[in-house]
Amino acid sequence: MRPFEGVRILDCTHVLAGPFTAYQLAVLGADVIKVEDPNEPDQSRESGADHALNKTRMGTSYLTQGSNKRSIALDLKTAGGREALKRLVTDWADVLVENYRPGAFKALGLGYEELARLKPRLIYASMTAFGQDGPRGTQTAYDHAIQATSGITAATGTQASGPIKVGAPVIDYATGTMGAFAISAALYQTLRTGRGQYIDMAMFDVALILQSSHVTDCFHSGHGHQRAGNKMRFPETSMHEAADGLVQLAASNARQHRRFYTAIDEPAEAARTAYDERYARYDEKDAMIAAKLRQKTAQEWEDYLQSRHVPATRVRGLAEALQDPQIGHRAMLHRHDHVPGVEKPLTVPLAAFKFAHDGPSIERPPPRLGEHTDEVLASVGYSAAEIAALRKAGAAA
Repeated sequence: MRPFEGVRILDCTHVLAGPFTAYQLAVLGADVIKVEDPNEPDQSRESGADHALNKTRMGTSYLTQGSNKRSIALDLKTAGGREALKRLVTDWADVLVENYRPGAFKALGLGYEELARLKPRLIYASMTAFGQDGPRGTQTAYDHAIQATSGITAATGTQASGPIKVGAPVIDYATGTMGAFAISAALYQTLRTGRGQYIDMAMFDVALILQSSHVTDCFHSGHGHQRAGNKMRFPETSMHEAADGLVQLAASNARQHRRFYTAIDEPAEAARTAYDERYARYDEKDAMIAAKLRQKTAQEWEDYLQSRHVPATRVRGLAEALQDPQIGHRAMLHRHDHVPGVEKPLTVPLAAFKFAHDGPSIERPPPRLGEHTDEVLASVGYSAAEIAALRKAGAAA
């Protein structure tokens, strides 16, 4: 039995962070119903590198985090759509997740206070850019805007390049992961106390948590992390050119310092493991390491240094990284051999951890928009005639 089997979640989210939150709970057994506007569905359905899939509203950005969910299409701007959602809350849901602008659901009569009156044990998670209130509470943002606002962009790149956005949407997926953690904690709390919970989660907060050590340093020193590109605090933890590519060194502690300099035949430097000695003569050591590493290929250095327990790796692109045999060994990807509307097999990330038993798994492919509307509404007492009436009124699809 997986951890969240029996837990029922209404996923009223869109784009990446919110859907990924519900997805991480779904692969651990939660029954997740994705609620979308039939007229303006989740924009990630039209996002991804395959434009043909985007046109069918099955874009890869949606497919990435759509597995194990059911889909219903409700127009919450209509009375019928709102009533259907309320009935799902009353008769079915344990958790509701939404990531619209602050106050949007409340304005529809679907805020936490209203829904908690229908179900006091409800866990209601709101995910926004900056939180529900405060000086920025009304502002909206996406991953790259939060990177810029939080100081991450300014700390990335070199002095010559200027600020650079991190390549992957790390804030979105970190917020999704943190959201799943927050909901997990609330579920455990409700199990012990019988009380529901309201979760106010902000992407901006997550971005600061991701910089925790830098935040502490900034408060202590009065200045932020300096943009230094691939140059780390020690040359033996920096990136260097090899004969045919780049090598990222990561000999971060005194033991690894000693091993690294012993491996490159620099015994005098290997002996200098005291804190002040490791910080001294950066440029001299950097030039010496650069000259040494140009003598072999990046892969040769990775193999050689790793065999001596020195953290080092050849710099790879994503396409090559996905061919790493460690990924197959870890079984952290799932392959859908057939997804309706998708011609090729689909491979998606599953989870970043393994259980000894009853761990993350996928049983259901990502659904088409409104694929389960009839099934879900019928489960909370709607007759076929009532569902047809909702469709006719434009409240459902």
